[in-house]
Amino acid sequence: LKNPQTYNDKLQWLKLYCHRPEFTMMADKVAVKSFVAERIGKEYVATLFGVWDRVEDIEWERLPQRFVLKTNHDSGNYGVVICKDKSTFDRAKAENRLKASLHRNTFLLGREWPYKNIPRKVFAEEYIEDKGRNELLDYKFYCFDGKVKIVFIASGRQSLKEVCIDYYDEECNHIDGLRQSHPNAPEPPARPIHFDLMKQLAETLSEGIPHVRVDFYEADGKVYFSEMTFFPYGGWTAFRPEEYDYKLGSFIKLPEQKTI
Repeated sequence: LKNPQTYNDKLQWLKLYCHRPEFTMMADKVAVKSFVAERIGKEYVATLFGVWDRVEDIEWERLPQRFVLKTNHDSGNYGVVICKDKSTFDRAKAENRLKASLHRNTFLLGREWPYKNIPRKVFAEEYIEDKGRNELLDYKFYCFDGKVKIVFIASGRQSLKEVCIDYYDEECNHIDGLRQSHPNAPEPPARPIHFDLMKQLAETLSEGIPHVRVDFYEADGKVYFSEMTFFPYGGWTAFRPEEYDYKLGSFIKLPEQKTI
């Protein structure tokens, strides 16, 4: 912490010493929608059907045939429930999953400060589907002071039942040999149609922030904002080869003044 050099070590430093109030809003999956709409345009924000304080308050009758339920403070897939057909949807199972997510204290798990003061909610938004690909890929842009330096594409959730991760440089050239805990895809995903647009939007949203990952979907020719993540994998990404931990670390310019 006195002289962090790697990407992971610098993320731990930022957890402790960079507590900017707006980061809480950006990590809140509901509150960030307004920020994104104002900064880059509401056309990139998935339609919001409702927001509730408790699972018991969900207005099921208002929801369409297909939708996604999420908690606004949780990470990963813990607080996500997908409904592809309301007539066969297991509501009881969904409610139990969402209640468990609302009780998870994401801050305590890895001391990721932006999650600490998020008022916990459950919300419903539109179901996004990429019919042309038959799979929804995640495009995750690693931004450093408003500049994209590296990207990864997550694939395989539907087709392989296993998340595969492939890294690309800022021009979307595949970085052969770079891996982490997830395997590369058998065939690396091709450059998305709107790569340049997503890159531009990510840089606009991340301007003035030492480091944040900005995620998007591309579905049937349209771009959707997903989320902003300040500490990917909690700052414990096991890069292979290890040199990338230092390379990405060199992109993070730590603030001179601590905001705690």
